[in-house]
This record gives sequence, structure tokens and C-alpha cells, in this order.
Amino acid sequence: MDHEILPGLTLPVGEIQLRFSRSGGPGGQNVNKVETRVEAALPITFSRAFPEEVRERLLARLGGRLDDEGWLRVTVNESRSQFRNREIAVERLAAILRNALRPRKTRKASRPTAASRLKMARRKKLQSEKKKRRASSHSRDID
Repeated sequence: MDHEILPGLTLPVGEIQLRFSRSGGPGGQNVNKVETRVEAALPITFSRAFPEEVRERLLARLGGRLDDEGWLRVTVNESRSQFRNREIAVERLAAILRNALRPRKTRKASRPTAASRLKMARRKKLQSEKKKRRASSHSRDID
């Protein structure tokens, strides 16, 4: 099942490595014997599925989420079913990639409001007066 990240760009499901382990939490005997936790890992740095400019953008935007070797990892143990956890993990990988590749809004320059300018001027005036008072009291101490 393909997961589209952007138009014309799909999640390379063939490059995803899946690891399974026993999940903690409630579930009775099922927890003790069935490996339902899923860790899905996608190699961003050396993936052949992404064009170079897409890979560069992913590395820049996902830098904090990648491990030392450049793998994006997601761990899921929400469901008691390994199959469902696998689906959730792949969906999460796709969502993370989709979010990282989404164009960012450019910041529109704005001007301070009249009220904020007035507030800042008052604050500066008070600070100035406070320092003037300190300066006059300090000069008396020296004499």
C-alpha cells in the first residue's frame, strides 16, 4: 500500500526496516508471548527513493529526529495487533515526511501597534528616570 507524501512522491515502503518486540502494558498473556511493538526505520541519508533536493530538505528539517546514521525511527505499541501497529508506524512515517516537506509560510513584516509603541516609550522613560535617580544618589556617596 503506497503512502503519498507529495504529488508524485510516495513513501518508499521497500526501504522501511521493521523490528518487532514484546509490548508492555495491559493485554494479559498476549503481552508476554506476542511481539506486537513495531519499530519502523527509514534511512533518509542514503535512500534512493528521494531526489537529492528532497533528501537535503528532509535532512535539514528532520535533523533532530534522525539518529547518528541518518535513520528516521518510529515506535508504535498502541494496538494489541502487530499488523495494526505496523500500519500505524508506516502512516506516522508518511505524516512526518509530509510535514517536513510542506512549504513553510513566509513571515510578513509587521509594524508595532500604536499602543505597543506608547507602552515601550513609557517603559523607557521610567527606566531613564530610575537611572537618573541612581546617578544623582551615587554622586553624593563619592563626595
